[in-house]
This record gives sequence, C-alpha cells and structure tokens, in this order.
Amino acid sequence: AAAEMAIEESGPGAQNSPYQLRRKTLLPKRTTAASATGASTSSTEAFGHRAKRARVSGKSHDLPAAPAEQYLQQKLPDEVVLKIFSYLLEQDLCQAACVCKRFSQLANDPILWKRLYMEVFEYTRPMMHPEPGRFYQVSPEEHEHPNPWKESFQQLYKGAHVKPGFAEHFYSNPGRYKGRENMLYYDTIEDALGGVQEAHFDGLIFVHSGIYTDEWIYIESPITMIGAAPGKVSDKVVIENTRDSTFVFMEGSEDAYVGYMTIKFNPDDKSAQHHNAHHCLEITVNCSPNIDYCVIRSTCTVGSAVCVSGQGACPTIKHCNISDCENVGLYITDHAQGIYEDNEISNNALAGIWVKNHGNPIIRRNHIHHGRDVGVFTFDHGMGYFENCNIHRNRIAGFEVKAYANPTVVRCEIHHGQTGGIYVHEKGRGQFIENKIYANNFAGVWITSNSDPTIRGNAIFNGNQGGVYIFGDGRGLIENNDIYGNALAGIQIRTNSCPIVRHNKIHDGQHGGIYVHEKGQGVIEENEVYSNTLAGVWVTTGSTPVLRKNRIHSGKQVGVYFYDNGHGVLEDNDIYNHMYSGVQIRTGSNPKIRRNKIWGGQNGGILVYNSGLFFFFVFFFHFFY
Repeated sequence: AAAEMAIEESGPGAQNSPYQLRRKTLLPKRTTAASATGASTSSTEAFGHRAKRARVSGKSHDLPAAPAEQYLQQKLPDEVVLKIFSYLLEQDLCQAACVCKRFSQLANDPILWKRLYMEVFEYTRPMMHPEPGRFYQVSPEEHEHPNPWKESFQQLYKGAHVKPGFAEHFYSNPGRYKGRENMLYYDTIEDALGGVQEAHFDGLIFVHSGIYTDEWIYIESPITMIGAAPGKVSDKVVIENTRDSTFVFMEGSEDAYVGYMTIKFNPDDKSAQHHNAHHCLEITVNCSPNIDYCVIRSTCTVGSAVCVSGQGACPTIKHCNISDCENVGLYITDHAQGIYEDNEISNNALAGIWVKNHGNPIIRRNHIHHGRDVGVFTFDHGMGYFENCNIHRNRIAGFEVKAYANPTVVRCEIHHGQTGGIYVHEKGRGQFIENKIYANNFAGVWITSNSDPTIRGNAIFNGNQGGVYIFGDGRGLIENNDIYGNALAGIQIRTNSCPIVRHNKIHDGQHGGIYVHEKGQGVIEENEVYSNTLAGVWVTTGSTPVLRKNRIHSGKQVGVYFYDNGHGVLEDNDIYNHMYSGVQIRTGSNPKIRRNKIWGGQNGGILVYNSGLFFFFVFFFHFFY
C-alpha cells in the first residue's frame, strides 16, 4: 500500500490533485539541496510543519498557493464551481465572492441569483425598488445593471412575507434558511400589519400568491404592501372583502404604498344600502397613500369602487385598472385632492369618475372608456385638472359638468361618445382648452340652462350632429377653436342663449357654419367661416345676434342668410365668394347691416325678397369680372 501511494504521489498530475493537501508522506524527507533561488528549506518543513517566511531586502513575499487551493481557485471547471454555488444561500454566496476574483465573477452569475430570487420573491422579472414608494419590473436582458436579480434582492431583502402555510416550515428549519433572519413570514395580512406595529421590520410586506378573504385591513402607518407572484403579479394576488371596505387608509398612513394586487369588494347582498359606506379602497382625511399597479373591482350596486373623501385626503393612484364595477369607479368628494395618472377606467355601471363638493384632483393620462353611463361627471362645486386623458365610447357624454362645477380640461381627446362629447348644464362652468372633440353621435359640446363654460383652442370635428350646441339660456365663451366637418351646424345657438363666439375657424361643415334660431342671441365676432355646404351664417325665428368683423367666404350657398323674422346686427364683416348672394333677407327679417364688404357673390351682393327688410347704413359692393 505504501508503494502504491508513493507511485500515486509521484505520478503524472500529482501537482494538480485536489486531494494532495490531505495526504501525508510515509517517511519524513530531509531536503539538503538549496532551492533555485538560493534559499534553504527548513527541516521542519519536511515534517509537515509550516516554514517560516523568508525575508529578502526587508520585504516579505507570499508563498505560492498550495496545490489544492490553486486547483479550486483556478483549474476546477466553471460548471463544477457553479454547481457547488447553487447549493448556497445568498449570504454564503456573497462570502464565496470574497475569496478571489474568479469566485467573485462566478458567484455573481445571474442564473444563481435568479434561482434564489424566485425562491424568495416569486417574481419572474426583477422588481426594482430604487427609492421609497417606487417599484417597477424590468427585463433582465435590457437592464443597465449586469445582475438585476441580485440588485433587486438587495433592495427587497429586509421585509415580511405573507405566505399562508409557509411560516411554520420556515421557523422549524432554521438551519435550512440560515442567514435569512431578516425575513419574517406570516400566514395573514392582519398578522403582518401587527408585526409592523411591533417594529420587527421596516414596514415592507410582500403578499404572495393566493386569495385573501375578509381580512381587517385598516392602515394607519406608512407601510409598504406589494404583491409577490410569478407572471402578471396582480392577477395572482387577490384581496377581497364581502362585508366591509377591503382597504381603509386612515390618518397616519402618509406615504403608505399598496401595489401589484387585485382588490375586490364583493358583498353577498350587493344592493344593501349600508354598503354606500363600503368600497374597495377608502381613503379618508389627512392621508396620502400611493396605490400603484392594482386591479380594483366592486360588484356592489351602491357606493363606489374607490372613495377619496375629506380635507387632506390626497392619494397618488397610478397604473391601476378600475373597471367592470357595478357602481362609480373613482369618487372624489368633500375637498379631497390627489394625483391620478395612467389609469384604465372602463365599463363601470355609473360614471367612471365623479368629482363633487369641492373635490379638486389632478387627473392625467387616464383612459376612460366604454362606461355604461358618463365618462367623467363633475357636479355640486366639483373641480379638478384633467390633462391628456383619452375619453371615448361612453354611453352618455364623455364629460359632464353640472351645478356650479368648474373643472379644467386640457389636451384631452373626447370622442365616439354614444351621445355627446362635453355636456355643461344647470349652471355648470369649466375651462376646456386645446382638446380634440370628435366623432360623437350628438354635438361635440352641449351648453344649456345658464351654464357658462370657456371653450378655447379646441379641435371640434367630424361629429355626427353639430360641433357646439348652445340652447336653453346657455352662455359661454367659444374662442379660438377649429370647428369643421360636422354633420350639422358648426355652432348652433337657440332659445335665448347668448354666448360670445370669437376668433374661431368654422369650415367644411356638411350643413351651415353658424345657425342662430328660436330667439338665439350672442356676440359673434372675428371668426373665419368658410367652405360650408349651406349658409355661412343662418339667423332665423326671432334671433338677434351681433355679427361683427367676421370673414365669411367661399361658401357653397349664401354667406349670411336672414329669414323667418331673423334680426340682429351685421357690421364690419368681409363677406365674399359665395355660390349665391353674399347676404339674403326674407320673410319678415329685418337686420341692421353696416360697414361690411360684400363682394364676389355669384348671385349678387344683398338679396332682399319675400317681405324681407333691412336697415341700410354704409356698406361696400365689390364686383369682379
């Protein structure tokens, strides 16, 4: 046996054997020859004792690595090292990375960290958490960090996990999960929230895959609660309640965060009146939580899915889906505010958004569509700033304003409404600025019953009826709009309505440009009205508008047409190039016409017939041949 061992010791590859450190020679050997560098070998080294470090010129030199150490660090195949590392948990893996440069590279292998990461957090893509209140998933191949799995692991490491049935296994196997003392496991969300109050961790709660029913979730501290599941996270983590509001945020929950889960309110008695006070999310006074990437559903036929109520209620709700609810989607009232961005709000039984009683939210880039009622409803002094929203295919108006409500709506698209686009009534107000309003079944904008909105800088086009319809004592400022391609009149004014209409372009309509009838009034000045199928301006049935400094031209019929007791003032206008006469007056009409340029009409300048009259001042005819 000694001979065989000696042969094995001296055989080829002896210096590369990983077991060489474990073997001892049978007989001590004394080295008498000097080394190539001239340094002698101590007799103690021959008996297996460590030699003293030689000193040369006062500087120390490390000894070369022992053969086994050298083999492990340098020559053991990567695949074998990675296989060994795959049995380590994250802390041991980080310690192995400190051994040498090669181990550091191998221990940072993304596949190793992906396995560990998915075992703990379940995400199939890294969930980055660069700062409080901000989470987002990334594609590993496209992320700037070479190992986003490890980066995310570090960001999410200290937290509590709600994973039903796993807590007992975790705490009964401390050796298996050595190094994960900072991770806490609970069976219920209520237990995890209790752990926050006991200061076991810094408030980060992961809710793992499952359906959590009828838990008492009242949040009054700045916790962070996020779903943790493979694939589309919010589909796998479902929290629902059948008796009470699913989530209630109370004073003290400033900067709380809830994200990446489905939140449902699903009562057994869906029409019970006491459910008016119950919601999927209820946000009360003096709190400002962040709600992010949640799916929110309510099957209750009263109340709303999300209710934000009271002074100081100011949440941030982003990237959420508030759809298929049997009541109002988002309800903001009683001086509440908040920021609501990039949400999908659709197919709700009542309005997608209600704003009431001095509620004043900021609502940007929301997609509000296919509602079974109105898209956005502001009433009873409701306010709000709405920007870059896409509002379409709602059963009633896309945007309704009523009862002293005064919203500001900027650069939104309001289109394909099954009735109208914007409906302002019962003393509603509001500023509608630089929107695109098109392809609605009824008028693009309706203004009635003493309402007084500002409609400025909008494109109002391709409506299946008129562009702007003002009736029933409507008021308003209609200014700097581009109104074209509508099936009926670009602007229609009737029944004692008296708007200010100025600086608009009203053109290429399939009907007339401006139609004033049934005692309509108003000041119509400095507009350009052209290329409409019928008259540029119609005034009829006791109406008395003032038309001043307009350019009315290139129409396919008459420029300005007074008939059936149409009256009013026509002054300082430039009326030219119509297929018929520039002005026609008939059947009891009696307008005042002064200081106009009327020229280029193919059937004359002014045509008065059938008992028409007009009060003549000074005007100019220009004829070109």
